[in-house]
Amino acid sequence: MAKDKKQPRPKAETPKGFRDYFGQDVTERRDMLDRIAQVYHRHGFDPLETSAVETVEALGKFLPDVDRPNAGVFAWQEEAVPGGGTAGDWLALRYDLTAPLARVAAQYRNDLPSPYRRFAMGPVWRNEKPGPGRFRQFYQCDADTVGSASVAADAEICGMLADALEAVGIDRGDYLVRINNRKVLNGVLEAAQVREDQAEDVLRQIDKFDKVGREGVLALLTTGRLDDSGARIDGVGLSEAQAGPVLAFLEAKGGDNAATLDNLSAAVGGSAIGAEGVDELRQIAAMLAAMGVAEDRAVIDPAVVRGLGYYTGPVFEAELTFEILDEKGRKRQFGSVAGGGRYDGLVERFTGQKVPATGVSIGVDRLLAALRAKGLAGAQVAGPVVVTVMDRDRMSDYQAMAADLRAAGIRAEVYLGNPKNFGNQLKYADKRGAPVAIIQGGDEAERGVVQVKDLILGAKIAAEASVEEWKSQPAQTEVARADLVAEVRRIIG
Repeated sequence: MAKDKKQPRPKAETPKGFRDYFGQDVTERRDMLDRIAQVYHRHGFDPLETSAVETVEALGKFLPDVDRPNAGVFAWQEEAVPGGGTAGDWLALRYDLTAPLARVAAQYRNDLPSPYRRFAMGPVWRNEKPGPGRFRQFYQCDADTVGSASVAADAEICGMLADALEAVGIDRGDYLVRINNRKVLNGVLEAAQVREDQAEDVLRQIDKFDKVGREGVLALLTTGRLDDSGARIDGVGLSEAQAGPVLAFLEAKGGDNAATLDNLSAAVGGSAIGAEGVDELRQIAAMLAAMGVAEDRAVIDPAVVRGLGYYTGPVFEAELTFEILDEKGRKRQFGSVAGGGRYDGLVERFTGQKVPATGVSIGVDRLLAALRAKGLAGAQVAGPVVVTVMDRDRMSDYQAMAADLRAAGIRAEVYLGNPKNFGNQLKYADKRGAPVAIIQGGDEAERGVVQVKDLILGAKIAAEASVEEWKSQPAQTEVARADLVAEVRRIIG
C-alpha cells in the first residue's frame, strides 16, 4: 500500500497587499488616534463601531458592473457558506467607513438623534492591485454629521480637523485646511456654457491644475496637448472663451478670504447656483473666524478640486506644508493627509429621502508617516521590567515581584524561557527594551534583598565610561526586597 504523500508546509508569508503591525507601530497609531478621538469627543461627536462586513447591496456604489458583484471589494456569496443567508445574497468586507454610516443612519433613523454626529476609526479593505505604499487593508479615521443642511456643520468639521492636527503634534504653520465648494464650480460650468456631457471631462482636467499649470489646463480644456512622453492627449473641446471662467475659478485665490470670495463671485457671473456656493463659503469663513480658526489654519482656496465630482457642496482637505526628503533625496512638500465635504445624496440610497451629511476622513497611515518625518512619533516605548529566574523552584517568588511592580503601575514580566543560561535572560531583556532587570538568587533570598540592574545606564557606561567611572556609578544595586518597587520607580521615573 502506497504511503500518503506528505503535505507541503504552508509558507510563512504575509498575503500580497497586506502587512503586519508590531508593538511600536500599533502603539504609535493608537496614541495618535486617541488624541484625535479626544478632540472629536470634545466637539460632541460620539464613537461608532460597525461590523467589518456589510451587504454588497449596501456597498453598491462601488460595484458598477452588476455581473461582477465583488469588483473592488472582498466579497463572498452567502449560499456558499454553511448556515448562510438567502441564495444569491453577497457579503463583503467594508470598503470605507462612510457606506456603513449611511446604512446605520437609515437603519436606526428613528432611534438616533438628528443631527447625528459620529466618529469612527478602523481598518477597511479594498480588492485592488497592491503597489508601493498601496495596501489592500489600511486604517481610516472619519467624523461626520448626518441630518444637518447648515453650513455651520461644514465649518465645524473644518475647525475640528485643524484642532485634531494640532492635537497630534502638527504645529500651526505646518498645515492648512483648504476649503472650496462644488456649487461654485457648478456656477462656473454654467457661466462657461459647458454641456452636461462635457462636465465630467472638465472636472478631470481641472484636477490636473497643480501638475500642468494654467497653460496645460487651457490646452486640455480646448484642443489638447502632448504629455511628457510625446503622446497626444485629446482636449475637451471648449473654446478659449468658454475656458475663461474655468481658469478664472482656478486662479481666484487672493491675498485673503475676502479677496478670494470676490474673485469667485466674478468667476461665476450671473449663475444662481454659483452665487449660492460663494455665499456658503462666506458663511464658513465667518464662522471659522468666530471659532478662533484664523486664515493661517483654514482658508478658502479654489484650487481644492479633488472630490468635486462626488461632493455636493463644501469640500475641504488638510495639507501639510512642511518639506521632507523623498527617496531620491529631493525636497518636496508632504501634501494632503485628510479630505472631506458635503455628500447629501448618500443616505438617500436607503430611504428614498434626501438626508444632508458632511464629513472628513483622515488618512491614518499617511498622517502617522508625517509625524514620523517630523520626529513627532517613533519615541521608543519602554519595555517591561524583566524579573530574571535564578532558581526555577522559586517561580512563585519571582511572580510575586512582578505582581508588586504591576500593582504599582509598572510594566513587568517574569522570564519564562529556559533559565539555565543567565546571559540569555539578559539578552532577552535587551531585546524587549527592558529598562531594568531584577535578580535574586538563593543568597539574596536568604538575606531578603534583590539586585536591581539598570540596563539603560549599564549600556551607556559600557559604551562611554572608563573603568574608574564604571566603578563610581555602578548600574547594579542591592536593595531590600521591601524596597524593590521604590528603587525601580526611582530608576525609570
